[in-house]
Amino acid sequence: MPFSAEDWAAIALTLRLAATTTVLLLVLCTPIAWWLATTRSRWRGPVGAIVALPLVLPPTVIGFYLLVTMGPNGPLGQLTQALGLGTLPFTFPGLVIGSLVYSLPFAVQPLQRAFEAIGPRPLEAAATLGASPLDRFFTVALPLARPGFITAAILSFAHTVGEFGVVLMLGGNIPGVTRVVSVQIYDHVEALEYAQAHWLAGGMVLFSFVVLLCLNLTRRSSSAIS
Repeated sequence: MPFSAEDWAAIALTLRLAATTTVLLLVLCTPIAWWLATTRSRWRGPVGAIVALPLVLPPTVIGFYLLVTMGPNGPLGQLTQALGLGTLPFTFPGLVIGSLVYSLPFAVQPLQRAFEAIGPRPLEAAATLGASPLDRFFTVALPLARPGFITAAILSFAHTVGEFGVVLMLGGNIPGVTRVVSVQIYDHVEALEYAQAHWLAGGMVLFSFVVLLCLNLTRRSSSAIS
């Protein structure tokens, strides 16, 4: 068999992590993206820069500071211990938090661009018909921003699948708990098991191609509709 039991466990864990992260990102990033797209606040620039930080920071830097923050002496770690939850590093919930931070701009930026592309006219027209701000958001803005949600979901899922530095720093290499596909490939290479590494790496290449193809098809369909 091309994949061992440990390989399948890593694949299942990676898909679970990516799916959980994607759903949470879409929920958490929608209000952030809407605020960035519509606000005139002077804080728009700094907040946008903070959101984009994971694009330029090395993953090991993000992983290190998350490890310190969620560790036993960190503020989040002390809070989780006080709540009886223990510490989050080297656990699946810890990986989810790290993935949320690391993939944040891949969800916020497509949503922000989609909201900005709507423009004020559809919302103003809905306001003249008596729609409240909340109604305008749910019945006008969200449906029109659908292509942005699809792009954000695809990018967030794919980016989480490809994580290495953050998950290794924050989760280590625990089979069935924190060992994702990228770490499993690293283990195979380190053990000179190149055949097994080829199968997993080739799967990642194929997955990346499918992701890019889906993005192109989404953009084409969006252009055709507009």
